[in-house]
Amino acid sequence: MKFTTLITLCILFHFSKHTLSTITTTTTTLEENFKEAPKFYNSPTCTIITNHTCSIEAVHVAMTLDVSYIRGSMAAILSILQHSSCPENIIFHFITSSSKPSTVLNRIITNSFPYLKYQIYPFNDAPVAGLISTSIRSALDCPLNYARTYLADILPICLPKVVYLDSDLILVDDIAKLAATPLRSNTVLAAPEYCNANFSIYFTPSFWSNPSLSLTFANREACYFNTGVMVIDLQRWRSGEYTTMIREWMELQKRMRIYELGSLPPFLLVFAGRITAVDHRWNQHGLGGDNFRGLCRDLHPGPVSLLHWSGKGKPWARLDENRACPLDALWAPYDLLKTHFAIEV
Repeated sequence: MKFTTLITLCILFHFSKHTLSTITTTTTTLEENFKEAPKFYNSPTCTIITNHTCSIEAVHVAMTLDVSYIRGSMAAILSILQHSSCPENIIFHFITSSSKPSTVLNRIITNSFPYLKYQIYPFNDAPVAGLISTSIRSALDCPLNYARTYLADILPICLPKVVYLDSDLILVDDIAKLAATPLRSNTVLAAPEYCNANFSIYFTPSFWSNPSLSLTFANREACYFNTGVMVIDLQRWRSGEYTTMIREWMELQKRMRIYELGSLPPFLLVFAGRITAVDHRWNQHGLGGDNFRGLCRDLHPGPVSLLHWSGKGKPWARLDENRACPLDALWAPYDLLKTHFAIEV
Protein backbone atom coordinates (compact mmCIF):
# COMPACT_ATOMS: atom_id res chain seq x y z
CA MET A 1 0.00 0.00 0.00
CA LYS A 2 2.77 2.36 0.91
CA PHE A 3 4.57 1.53 -2.35
CA THR A 4 1.41 2.19 -4.38
CA THR A 5 0.92 5.50 -2.61
CA LEU A 6 4.51 6.45 -3.28
CA ILE A 7 4.15 5.63 -6.99
CA THR A 8 0.95 7.69 -7.16
CA LEU A 9 2.65 10.67 -5.54
CA CYS A 10 5.57 10.41 -7.96
CA ILE A 11 3.20 10.36 -10.93
CA LEU A 12 1.29 13.36 -9.61
CA PHE A 13 4.55 15.21 -8.95
CA HIS A 14 5.80 14.48 -12.44
CA PHE A 15 2.49 15.60 -13.97
CA SER A 16 2.31 18.79 -11.92
CA LYS A 17 5.93 19.58 -12.69
CA HIS A 18 5.33 19.05 -16.41
CA THR A 19 2.16 21.17 -16.28
CA LEU A 20 3.93 23.99 -14.40
CA SER A 21 6.76 23.87 -16.91
CA THR A 22 4.30 24.10 -19.77
CA ILE A 23 2.55 27.06 -18.20
CA THR A 24 5.84 28.79 -17.51
CA THR A 25 7.21 28.34 -21.01
CA THR A 26 3.98 29.24 -22.79
CA THR A 27 4.20 32.92 -23.63
CA THR A 28 1.28 35.09 -24.55
CA THR A 29 1.55 37.51 -27.46
CA LEU A 30 2.66 40.99 -26.53
CA GLU A 31 -0.74 42.56 -27.20
CA GLU A 32 -2.36 40.16 -24.72
CA ASN A 33 -0.17 41.41 -21.90
CA PHE A 34 -2.09 44.66 -21.43
CA LYS A 35 -5.48 45.34 -19.89
CA GLU A 36 -8.19 47.38 -21.53
CA ALA A 37 -8.34 50.88 -20.11
CA PRO A 38 -11.65 52.46 -19.11
CA LYS A 39 -13.31 54.86 -21.51
CA PHE A 40 -13.20 58.54 -20.60
CA TYR A 41 -15.86 61.02 -21.71
CA ASN A 42 -15.90 64.73 -22.43
CA SER A 43 -17.38 67.14 -19.93
CA PRO A 44 -20.51 69.03 -21.15
CA THR A 45 -18.49 72.19 -21.88
CA CYS A 46 -16.16 70.51 -24.41
CA THR A 47 -16.21 71.50 -28.08
CA ILE A 48 -17.52 68.87 -30.49
CA ILE A 49 -14.75 68.06 -32.97
CA THR A 50 -15.42 66.79 -36.49
CA ASN A 51 -12.19 67.00 -38.50
CA HIS A 52 -9.99 65.15 -36.05
CA THR A 53 -6.64 65.04 -37.87
CA CYS A 54 -6.34 68.76 -38.54
CA SER A 55 -8.70 70.26 -35.98
CA ILE A 56 -7.34 73.38 -34.28
CA GLU A 57 -9.74 72.77 -31.37
CA ALA A 58 -8.24 69.36 -30.63
CA VAL A 59 -5.19 68.72 -28.48
CA HIS A 60 -2.64 66.96 -30.68
CA VAL A 61 -0.11 64.77 -28.90
CA ALA A 62 2.90 63.21 -30.64
CA MET A 63 4.75 60.25 -29.13
CA THR A 64 7.06 57.55 -30.40
CA LEU A 65 6.08 53.89 -30.07
CA ASP A 66 8.41 50.93 -29.85
CA VAL A 67 8.37 47.54 -28.16
CA SER A 68 11.05 48.47 -25.60
CA TYR A 69 9.09 51.41 -24.19
CA ILE A 70 5.50 50.37 -24.97
CA ARG A 71 4.71 49.79 -21.29
CA GLY A 72 5.70 53.36 -20.50
CA SER A 73 3.75 54.68 -23.49
CA MET A 74 0.59 52.90 -22.34
CA ALA A 75 0.86 54.42 -18.87
CA ALA A 76 1.45 57.87 -20.34
CA ILE A 77 -1.62 57.62 -22.59
CA LEU A 78 -3.81 56.49 -19.69
CA SER A 79 -2.61 59.34 -17.46
CA ILE A 80 -3.29 61.90 -20.20
CA LEU A 81 -6.86 60.68 -20.74
CA GLN A 82 -7.64 60.27 -17.05
CA HIS A 83 -6.75 63.86 -16.17
CA SER A 84 -8.26 65.54 -19.22
CA SER A 85 -11.51 67.50 -19.12
CA CYS A 86 -12.05 66.72 -22.81
CA PRO A 87 -10.37 63.34 -23.39
CA GLU A 88 -12.37 62.69 -26.57
CA ASN A 89 -10.78 65.82 -28.06
CA ILE A 90 -7.24 64.48 -27.77
CA ILE A 91 -5.72 63.15 -30.98
CA PHE A 92 -2.62 60.98 -30.68
CA HIS A 93 0.02 60.86 -33.39
CA PHE A 94 2.30 57.86 -32.87
CA ILE A 95 5.64 57.61 -34.65
CA THR A 96 7.07 54.14 -35.25
CA SER A 97 10.22 52.92 -36.93
CA SER A 98 9.62 52.05 -40.59
CA SER A 99 12.26 49.32 -40.31
CA LYS A 100 10.15 47.46 -37.73
CA PRO A 101 6.54 46.39 -38.40
CA SER A 102 4.03 48.39 -36.38
CA THR A 103 1.25 45.78 -36.59
CA VAL A 104 1.74 44.52 -33.03
CA LEU A 105 1.98 48.05 -31.62
CA ASN A 106 -1.20 49.00 -33.44
CA ARG A 107 -3.04 46.01 -31.97
CA ILE A 108 -1.80 46.83 -28.47
CA ILE A 109 -3.17 50.37 -28.71
CA THR A 110 -6.45 49.22 -30.26
CA ASN A 111 -7.01 46.46 -27.70
CA SER A 112 -6.30 48.62 -24.65
CA PHE A 113 -7.80 51.87 -25.98
CA PRO A 114 -10.52 50.81 -28.47
CA TYR A 115 -12.05 54.29 -28.41
CA LEU A 116 -8.78 56.24 -28.88
CA LYS A 117 -8.42 58.71 -31.76
CA TYR A 118 -4.97 58.13 -33.20
CA GLN A 119 -2.84 57.63 -36.26
CA ILE A 120 0.45 55.79 -36.69
CA TYR A 121 3.17 57.24 -38.91
CA PRO A 122 6.24 55.29 -40.08
CA PHE A 123 9.54 57.09 -39.58
CA ASN A 124 12.27 56.27 -42.10
CA ASP A 125 15.07 55.93 -39.58
CA ALA A 126 17.73 54.63 -41.98
CA PRO A 127 19.06 58.08 -43.03
CA VAL A 128 19.21 59.40 -39.45
CA ALA A 129 20.96 56.23 -38.26
CA GLY A 130 24.00 57.27 -40.27
CA LEU A 131 24.13 60.61 -38.47
CA ILE A 132 23.98 59.27 -34.92
CA SER A 133 27.15 59.32 -32.84
CA THR A 134 27.53 57.03 -29.86
CA SER A 135 26.57 58.70 -26.60
CA ILE A 136 26.98 57.99 -22.90
CA ARG A 137 23.98 55.59 -22.86
CA SER A 138 23.08 53.18 -25.65
CA ALA A 139 19.32 53.80 -25.30
CA LEU A 140 19.93 57.39 -26.41
CA ASP A 141 21.35 56.16 -29.72
CA CYS A 142 18.12 54.59 -30.97
CA PRO A 143 17.19 56.27 -34.30
CA LEU A 144 13.56 56.59 -33.17
CA ASN A 145 14.83 58.86 -30.40
CA TYR A 146 15.57 61.40 -33.14
CA ALA A 147 12.06 61.35 -34.62
CA ARG A 148 11.19 64.53 -32.70
CA THR A 149 13.54 66.38 -35.06
CA TYR A 150 11.44 65.29 -38.05
CA LEU A 151 7.93 65.83 -36.70
CA ALA A 152 7.24 68.68 -39.14
CA ASP A 153 8.02 66.31 -42.02
CA ILE A 154 6.23 63.26 -40.62
CA LEU A 155 2.94 64.78 -39.44
CA PRO A 156 0.22 66.12 -41.77
CA ILE A 157 0.96 69.53 -43.28
CA CYS A 158 -2.42 70.78 -42.02
CA LEU A 159 -1.41 70.20 -38.38
CA PRO A 160 -0.45 73.57 -36.89
CA LYS A 161 0.78 72.66 -33.42
CA VAL A 162 1.60 69.55 -31.41
CA VAL A 163 2.59 68.59 -27.88
CA TYR A 164 5.53 66.20 -28.03
CA LEU A 165 5.92 63.83 -25.06
CA ASP A 166 8.41 61.11 -24.16
CA SER A 167 7.18 57.66 -23.14
CA ASP A 168 8.62 57.66 -19.61
CA LEU A 169 6.26 60.16 -18.03
CA ILE A 170 2.77 60.59 -16.62
CA LEU A 171 0.50 63.62 -16.39
CA VAL A 172 -1.47 64.49 -13.29
CA ASP A 173 -3.05 67.61 -14.80
CA ASP A 174 -5.09 68.51 -17.88
CA ILE A 175 -2.87 68.42 -20.97
CA ALA A 176 -5.06 71.09 -22.58
CA LYS A 177 -3.43 73.63 -20.25
CA LEU A 178 0.00 72.73 -21.59
CA ALA A 179 -1.20 72.67 -25.20
CA ALA A 180 -2.68 76.16 -24.78
CA THR A 181 0.73 77.67 -23.97
CA PRO A 182 1.00 80.85 -26.06
CA LEU A 183 4.28 80.90 -27.96
CA ARG A 184 6.04 84.22 -28.31
CA SER A 185 6.06 85.55 -31.88
CA ASN A 186 9.78 84.86 -32.33
CA THR A 187 9.81 81.31 -30.94
CA VAL A 188 9.09 77.90 -32.45
CA LEU A 189 8.67 75.81 -29.33
CA ALA A 190 7.81 76.08 -25.64
CA ALA A 191 9.26 73.99 -22.82
CA PRO A 192 10.30 74.31 -19.18
CA GLU A 193 13.85 75.65 -19.13
CA TYR A 194 16.43 75.50 -16.35
CA CYS A 195 18.88 78.39 -16.29
CA ASN A 196 20.55 77.22 -13.07
CA ALA A 197 21.88 74.09 -14.76
CA ASN A 198 25.53 73.96 -15.82
CA PHE A 199 25.02 74.47 -19.53
CA SER A 200 28.67 73.86 -20.44
CA ILE A 201 28.53 70.15 -19.57
CA TYR A 202 26.36 69.38 -22.60
CA PHE A 203 29.26 70.09 -24.96
CA THR A 204 32.85 68.92 -25.17
CA PRO A 205 36.00 70.98 -24.46
CA SER A 206 36.64 70.89 -28.22
CA PHE A 207 33.40 72.77 -28.76
CA TRP A 208 34.09 75.46 -26.16
CA SER A 209 37.71 75.94 -27.24
CA ASN A 210 36.69 76.62 -30.84
CA PRO A 211 35.57 80.28 -31.13
CA SER A 212 33.63 79.68 -34.33
CA LEU A 213 31.54 77.09 -32.49
CA SER A 214 31.22 78.54 -29.00
CA LEU A 215 30.10 81.88 -30.48
CA THR A 216 26.93 80.03 -31.46
CA PHE A 217 25.55 81.05 -28.07
CA ALA A 218 26.70 84.68 -28.25
CA ASN A 219 23.93 87.14 -27.37
CA ARG A 220 21.72 84.26 -26.22
CA GLU A 221 20.75 83.44 -22.65
CA ALA A 222 21.26 79.77 -23.39
CA CYS A 223 19.52 77.60 -20.80
CA TYR A 224 19.05 73.84 -20.62
CA PHE A 225 15.62 72.44 -21.51
CA ASN A 226 14.46 68.85 -21.72
CA THR A 227 13.19 67.82 -25.16
CA GLY A 228 10.88 65.17 -23.70
CA VAL A 229 8.15 67.77 -23.16
CA MET A 230 7.67 70.38 -25.87
CA VAL A 231 4.88 72.40 -27.44
CA ILE A 232 5.90 72.87 -31.08
CA ASP A 233 4.53 75.26 -33.70
CA LEU A 234 4.90 73.05 -36.76
CA GLN A 235 4.17 75.82 -39.25
CA ARG A 236 6.97 78.01 -37.89
CA TRP A 237 9.27 74.99 -37.76
CA ARG A 238 8.65 74.22 -41.43
CA SER A 239 9.07 77.80 -42.60
CA GLY A 240 12.29 78.17 -40.60
CA GLU A 241 13.72 74.85 -41.88
CA TYR A 242 14.79 73.85 -38.39
CA THR A 243 15.15 70.18 -39.26
CA THR A 244 17.94 71.15 -41.68
CA MET A 245 19.67 73.20 -38.98
CA ILE A 246 19.65 70.30 -36.52
CA ARG A 247 20.89 67.87 -39.17
CA GLU A 248 23.80 70.17 -39.97
CA TRP A 249 24.94 70.06 -36.34
CA MET A 250 24.64 66.28 -36.37
CA GLU A 251 26.77 66.12 -39.50
CA LEU A 252 29.42 68.27 -37.81
CA GLN A 253 29.32 65.96 -34.80
CA LYS A 254 30.27 63.06 -37.09
CA ARG A 255 33.39 64.97 -38.17
CA MET A 256 34.43 66.31 -34.78
CA ARG A 257 32.92 65.31 -31.44
CA ILE A 258 31.26 68.38 -29.94
CA TYR A 259 28.73 66.76 -27.58
CA GLU A 260 28.02 63.49 -25.74
CA LEU A 261 24.30 63.26 -24.97
CA GLY A 262 22.26 61.89 -27.87
CA SER A 263 19.57 64.00 -29.54
CA LEU A 264 19.45 66.77 -26.90
CA PRO A 265 22.56 68.87 -27.77
CA PRO A 266 21.53 69.60 -31.40
CA PHE A 267 18.25 70.98 -30.06
CA LEU A 268 20.15 73.13 -27.57
CA LEU A 269 22.46 74.42 -30.30
CA VAL A 270 19.50 75.59 -32.35
CA PHE A 271 16.95 76.58 -29.72
CA ALA A 272 18.59 77.26 -26.31
CA GLY A 273 17.78 80.83 -25.31
CA ARG A 274 15.18 81.03 -28.07
CA ILE A 275 12.17 79.23 -26.61
CA THR A 276 9.05 80.22 -24.71
CA ALA A 277 9.52 79.21 -21.09
CA VAL A 278 6.87 76.99 -19.51
CA ASP A 279 6.28 76.58 -15.78
CA HIS A 280 8.51 73.86 -14.27
CA ARG A 281 5.45 71.99 -13.03
CA TRP A 282 5.11 70.64 -16.58
CA ASN A 283 8.35 68.70 -16.49
CA GLN A 284 9.42 67.33 -13.13
CA HIS A 285 12.26 65.61 -14.94
CA GLY A 286 15.22 63.50 -13.87
CA LEU A 287 13.21 60.99 -11.82
CA GLY A 288 15.09 58.16 -13.53
CA GLY A 289 18.35 59.35 -12.01
CA ASP A 290 21.50 60.04 -13.99
CA ASN A 291 22.46 58.32 -17.23
CA PHE A 292 24.95 55.98 -15.53
CA ARG A 293 23.39 54.55 -12.36
CA GLY A 294 19.77 55.67 -12.39
CA LEU A 295 19.58 56.25 -8.65
CA CYS A 296 16.46 57.50 -6.88
CA ARG A 297 15.70 61.20 -6.93
CA ASP A 298 13.19 63.47 -5.24
CA LEU A 299 10.82 65.92 -6.83
CA HIS A 300 11.97 69.46 -7.47
CA PRO A 301 10.37 72.09 -5.21
CA GLY A 302 7.02 73.39 -6.39
CA PRO A 303 3.74 72.10 -7.84
CA VAL A 304 3.58 69.07 -10.14
CA SER A 305 1.60 68.59 -13.35
CA LEU A 306 3.89 66.11 -15.11
CA LEU A 307 6.36 63.56 -13.72
CA HIS A 308 9.17 62.51 -16.04
CA TRP A 309 11.45 59.52 -15.42
CA SER A 310 14.21 60.83 -17.69
CA GLY A 311 17.56 59.21 -16.99
CA LYS A 312 18.60 55.58 -16.87
CA GLY A 313 16.10 54.25 -14.30
CA LYS A 314 12.61 53.51 -15.59
CA PRO A 315 9.79 52.87 -13.08
CA TRP A 316 8.46 49.70 -14.73
CA ALA A 317 11.91 48.09 -14.72
CA ARG A 318 12.60 49.01 -11.10
CA LEU A 319 9.18 47.77 -9.99
CA ASP A 320 9.73 44.44 -11.75
CA GLU A 321 13.13 44.06 -10.12
CA ASN A 322 11.79 44.87 -6.62
CA ARG A 323 14.10 47.87 -6.30
CA ALA A 324 11.53 50.60 -6.81
CA CYS A 325 12.23 54.18 -5.82
CA PRO A 326 9.61 55.94 -3.65
CA LEU A 327 8.32 58.04 -6.56
CA ASP A 328 7.85 54.97 -8.75
CA ALA A 329 4.71 54.33 -6.69
CA LEU A 330 3.18 57.38 -8.43
CA TRP A 331 3.67 55.71 -11.83
CA ALA A 332 2.36 52.27 -10.82
CA PRO A 333 -1.42 53.09 -10.86
CA TYR A 334 -1.18 53.85 -14.58
CA ASP A 335 0.54 50.58 -15.47
CA LEU A 336 -1.73 48.56 -17.76
CA LEU A 337 0.41 45.45 -17.76
CA LYS A 338 -1.49 42.36 -16.64
CA THR A 339 -0.06 40.64 -13.58
CA HIS A 340 0.31 36.86 -13.76
CA PHE A 341 -1.91 36.20 -10.74
CA ALA A 342 -4.38 39.05 -11.06
CA ILE A 343 -7.99 38.13 -10.26
CA GLU A 344 -10.35 39.73 -12.74
CA VAL A 345 -13.61 41.00 -11.22
